Amino acid sequence: MQESIENTKFIKFKQLGDERGHLVVIEGNEDVEFDIKRVFYIYGSDPDVVRGQHANRDTEFVLINVCGTSKVRVDDGKEEKVYVLDKPHEGVYIPKMVWKDMYDFSENSILLVLASEHYDGDEYIRDYEDYKTMMCQ
Repeated sequence: MQESIENTKFIKFKQLGDERGHLVVIEGNEDVEFDIKRVFYIYGSDPDVVRGQHANRDTEFVLINVCGTSKVRVDDGKEEKVYVLDKPHEGVYIPKMVWKDMYDFSENSILLVLASEHYDGDEYIRDYEDYKTMMCQ
């Protein structure tokens, strides 16, 4: 089955805490739909920089802006949708085979990424025209 942007979704994580501050807990197969095998974050990107620009054959992602703001454009070759990430307890789920671009980073942006798979460069589709051809088959 080919994924579509209809399978992307906005996620609100439970905030815990008290007068001392907030705490957000994210557990694999509980708060996200997969077992978390890789975590990385993007910071220090200028507002005019576009990150991502790829789709993944096997990896699912959840993106959370834990500081500052950014936008995430998802695309399935037919339509696109833009998510604004501006709260540290909200994120977007991106299934495999969905093209993603991250952009419009605020100066203090830290974009946390949770991934369902370990890094494998061979599962990345980095050419948008090739991606569209694959999605139209």
